[in-house]
Amino acid sequence: MTKNDINLNLYKTFYETAQYKSISKCAEKNYISQSAVSKSLKKLESNLNTQLFYRTNKGITLTDKGKELLFYIDQAYNTFAIARRAMLESETMQKGQISIGVPSQIGSFFIFSNIAKFHKEYPNIEITIISKSTSQLLNLLERHEIDFIIDTSPINTKLNDIKIIPLKEVQNGFVALPNFLPKKVSKLKDLEDIPVIFPIKGTNNRQELDTVLDKYQVSIHNIINIHTSEMIISAIKEQLGVGYLILDLVKEELASKELILLDLEEKLPTTTINLVYIPQYLTTAPIYFIKNYIKPNFKI
Repeated sequence: MTKNDINLNLYKTFYETAQYKSISKCAEKNYISQSAVSKSLKKLESNLNTQLFYRTNKGITLTDKGKELLFYIDQAYNTFAIARRAMLESETMQKGQISIGVPSQIGSFFIFSNIAKFHKEYPNIEITIISKSTSQLLNLLERHEIDFIIDTSPINTKLNDIKIIPLKEVQNGFVALPNFLPKKVSKLKDLEDIPVIFPIKGTNNRQELDTVLDKYQVSIHNIINIHTSEMIISAIKEQLGVGYLILDLVKEELASKELILLDLEEKLPTTTINLVYIPQYLTTAPIYFIKNYIKPNFKI
């Protein structure tokens, strides 16, 4: 089969029917009859020599092959959207879009100030910021629903076309209110009988910290596990314990002495912040933003 043999209208009808899970809704949207939609679907099934839908009195559902085809067409539609953006985006940055995937704790200290500067200079560029887990953000990147990701290591993906570029190394540490500690703390062992606030188990920060605690045979019993860095900071300020987090998140509080950093003998883990993207799907606006506001020497 050549490209000229592909009837895009048939795939469009299939895609919309699968999205709406209804032949009648697809027909209504396209101002055609239900029989015309059914005819198109049957023709596509004939061309592909496979059944794409189960048809019952209650409606239609995708077969396994139908689900597989939908996955590829969904990818194609997202690629069309990228192509349209590439044509519409202006080299003068008068119009365009940027969609960024970034966990909230990273965005708050690493990228938001740069977004604010960019938006003041280029207010016509529409900016979308999505905060999800790393795996969810990678899925959105693969589907071309976001332009790039800013996230911490590790970035685990099997996709060969994704590039991962380290941007910055940040330090983790233990932080507390100035008058919270009942005694002087100079090493990890001193934390064993003090309330401590940790990131939840399974996160990269927690895994690396647990490795260090095991190395120095430190066993902490009074632990509160919290999912987000924002809530860890709030818990520290509510005197729930000594909190472990990326120090950039509390830079202002440490400078003003609202919070203090525990000066420990042991070396604590650092965290790498990365830029993650698929080169062939970056358009004018995100490339400009990366080059001018994140990584000056950026090369696709």
